[in-house]
Amino acid sequence: MTDTSTAESAQQAVAPPSRWTLPIVLAAQFVTPTAIAGTAIALPHISTDLGSNPTALQWVVNGFNVAFALATLVWGTLSDRIGHRQTFALGAIAVTLGSVVSAIAPNLLVLDIARVIAGVGAAAILTGSSSLISSAYEGSRRTHAFAIFGTVNGLGLALGPTISGALVSLVDWRGVFVVHAVILAAAAVGSRLLPAVQPAAGPRGPILDLSLLRNREFLAMCLVPVAGSIGFVTLLTYLPSAFSGIKNLGAGDAGLLMLAMTIPVLVTPLLIAQAVTRFRGLTVGVVVLLSLGALLLGNAGILLLSQGNSFVWVLVPMVLLGLGFGLPIGLVDGHALSVVPEERTGTAAGLLNFFRIGSEAVFVAGYALVLSAVVGSKLSGSAADDTAAGQFGHPDVYRNAFVTTVIVLIALLAVVTVAIVAVRRRSSAAAPGSTSPENDAPADRSASTAEKEGTPA
Repeated sequence: MTDTSTAESAQQAVAPPSRWTLPIVLAAQFVTPTAIAGTAIALPHISTDLGSNPTALQWVVNGFNVAFALATLVWGTLSDRIGHRQTFALGAIAVTLGSVVSAIAPNLLVLDIARVIAGVGAAAILTGSSSLISSAYEGSRRTHAFAIFGTVNGLGLALGPTISGALVSLVDWRGVFVVHAVILAAAAVGSRLLPAVQPAAGPRGPILDLSLLRNREFLAMCLVPVAGSIGFVTLLTYLPSAFSGIKNLGAGDAGLLMLAMTIPVLVTPLLIAQAVTRFRGLTVGVVVLLSLGALLLGNAGILLLSQGNSFVWVLVPMVLLGLGFGLPIGLVDGHALSVVPEERTGTAAGLLNFFRIGSEAVFVAGYALVLSAVVGSKLSGSAADDTAAGQFGHPDVYRNAFVTTVIVLIALLAVVTVAIVAVRRRSSAAAPGSTSPENDAPADRSASTAEKEGTPA
């Protein structure tokens, strides 16, 4: 154990948050899920202007996602070294630069490179944002701030395609990136108003630091967004194609139906944050279990779509999916960063977001691979490609492929659920009186501060 003087020297100096902290952080953060969820809708228009090379075109999306996922690991450690405000500012500058170059790109190669730059910057924004909130707020204020943070993430994810589609229709595909650049340029300028968090003194570890994963409670929290990627993000991406391929539903009607999944994501984080602070028995662990249960039930229920039932029958499973994804958003981030040493919140944020973004990229791609493989076993050539893309024509083939893919999702989700429960159980069993490195983590800072304020964590 470290002595008091060492612990004090390791503490980061944090200036109090200004009234601009949340607006600046949230404005920048809104762009990130919007860029992930909304850029794909511009691809047909980009292909018209810059060419339709399928590999280069897909890297407009994949380049951003891969760079985003990998860079979160590096930015996490760098944030602890150079400061969270500086990390946020550098990220805003990088995304602004990448967006400007994207808006004026003369060909797909330049656009792909610009998107990689933007992905690296988005990782810095996400890491800096969550670290700033964790360091600047305490107790119930931190819980509330992370709830708003989660709501904004959900809002960007849910409205990204709608906003991007409107911009493409009103302006052009380049207008999507212009809007990103304007918002992030303003955030970069406004970063001067964010609280300064001085890097902790002491020896520096490696840039790629995975040692925090020995903290079982933190590891369990990192696995929660993996469950969300499997059980929600995959279906958010491909369920509209299933509506088309099985039921011949148009894009507009499918978009309206998807509100059953997205609206719960928008309203749940703030409601659950208020409930957690009000009811002592409603702990983070309970919320996580409710989330996992809702995701499992929602995925099982969505199989009703394959039985020829009315769309009404899939509305309840879709709401369950939205609740399952929305319940832990923000809450898990706040709890995960509160169970690690304060001077390592940047590293923790980087690891958490690597699990989140990396799992989204892996399982969304995996869903497409499984679906295409099953369709390809029944059809060939353009018929297989068109059916896998969700075009109506072979509904029975698509239905069988959809059922197989969702069953795979349920199996994976069950494995992750068991892993989360097992890791948290081992963490609870080892915690009393344990001095092992795996559990040598501080008590939840949110809880200790809340006790001082008289508010349950």
